[in-house]
Amino acid sequence: MRPSYLFVYGTLLNENDNAMSKFLAAHSVFVSKGYFYGKLYLVDWFPGAILSDNTETSSAQVSEERVFGSVFKISDPALVFKVLDDYEGLGEHDPKPHLFKRETITVFLENNTKIKAWVYVYNHSTANLKRIISGNFIN
Repeated sequence: MRPSYLFVYGTLLNENDNAMSKFLAAHSVFVSKGYFYGKLYLVDWFPGAILSDNTETSSAQVSEERVFGSVFKISDPALVFKVLDDYEGLGEHDPKPHLFKRETITVFLENNTKIKAWVYVYNHSTANLKRIISGNFIN
């Protein structure tokens, strides 16, 4: 079964107050702040995250490998993911390899509950990108 949760960490966050974050807010319910194990990079005016090799653990070794954001429960996944996939460059007419890919991952909520959620993961090399060490695009 596919999750109907989406974890966002960049331009889709409510704090960005743009057309796509408003679209997401109109078609979902905020669940919680949270994080997943990964690394965050500044791609351009937007961030891209990659997954950590340690996606299921909470060890101190990977405490610097967290990407922070928000989890939303999507009301109409077919509609929402069609629009957001196009926005994230995953549309059928977008060049390949796509800039992002949508994957199901483990997300840790503020109350330490683990859930499965979709996330848009950066799909290109991060070799020449600036890492956002805090894991938080907003701060």
